[in-house]
Amino acid sequence: MSILSIQSLVAYGHAGNSAAVFPLQRLGKEVWPVMTVHFSNHTGYGDWKGPLLTSQDVADVIAGIGDRGVLGDCEAVLSGYQGAEDVGAVILDAVSAVKAENPHAVYCCDPVMGDVGRGMFVRPGIPEFMRVRVVPAADVVTPNHFELDFLAGTESRTLPALLDAADAVRRTGPATVLVTSVIVDDTPDDALDLVAVSDAGAWRIRTPRLPHNPQGAGDLTAAVFLANLLDGHD
Repeated sequence: MSILSIQSLVAYGHAGNSAAVFPLQRLGKEVWPVMTVHFSNHTGYGDWKGPLLTSQDVADVIAGIGDRGVLGDCEAVLSGYQGAEDVGAVILDAVSAVKAENPHAVYCCDPVMGDVGRGMFVRPGIPEFMRVRVVPAADVVTPNHFELDFLAGTESRTLPALLDAADAVRRTGPATVLVTSVIVDDTPDDALDLVAVSDAGAWRIRTPRLPHNPQGAGDLTAAVFLANLLDGHD
């Protein structure tokens, strides 16, 4: 079975599909990567070059995959940085097309919008589009703490508040929420938490807080989390 991964691609560094495809392949997954942008580097560097693919470009690539008659072999759609609302609409169409051929397929959305200290770094309108259209269509979402609070309309500074925010997002559609880069009142200064919430319960994992902020870590986390979910590793 295969994963349709619709994300950004960078030449320098590892973000979007540049961070997701190889780990998924190493985990035994066949990956169909589709680019939403082709940038020189991650936008976190402050400047970059390269094209934002049009929604028609993205739709054409996905349609070409569909023409091969293989959408029924797709077990999941993974999306990350979308670039523009019309690209997001194409991704939702792709999810519908895949699920029409394989009703058991999973849509995992990494709702890339912003982060603590940077605020929103996507085009105006995309955060609202994510909250209203994209996240409710997903089965799994992997926001960072900042993005979770935007999606839930909260400011979660304690673990109970964060769990309430995750459940608020789950009530809009996704069965599973993985929150990355969590910092609540009992998180040590030298650590970050990851919190997963599903119908089966909630789990927290603590990791060391590194002195630098590698770009693409969230994209990698979403990909590895999805692969393990698909393989039944709860």
